Amino acid sequence: MSASLPNIPFPVRQPCPPGVCECGHQDLIEGTQQDIRILRLTLTEEKKLITRLEAVSDFDDLQKMQRLMDEQLGIQLEISPGHTEVRSARGLEIRFKEQSGLCRKTRKNIPAAIRRCLTAKPEILYRLLDSFDLFREL
Repeated sequence: MSASLPNIPFPVRQPCPPGVCECGHQDLIEGTQQDIRILRLTLTEEKKLITRLEAVSDFDDLQKMQRLMDEQLGIQLEISPGHTEVRSARGLEIRFKEQSGLCRKTRKNIPAAIRRCLTAKPEILYRLLDSFDLFREL
């Protein structure tokens, strides 16, 4: 590890095994990247985040979670209808803005948690779709 690691004032996520992930964890620790907020997302914190995403109560709460992930971790997440007809949460596109330090497992776990939530609470999915004017009157 680099000498700059002790200067990080919070617990840091352990790096992925070499060759398994291209998240750029080491670059963040060495200080070659500016935004190190994503390093706060330890495995324990990721589990809490996944649990919280699965428990989203309504559309406003989902937007609040997106805002908090951006503010606290630098994770910018875009949820939008896919290019084809959306019949379930699987039809949504959930994309991350390119970011160093965001593990490939995390890139899979967060969208999966959101899809589980939207499947369990379809009213949130309908409100999300409505926010893209899919149900507007012609």
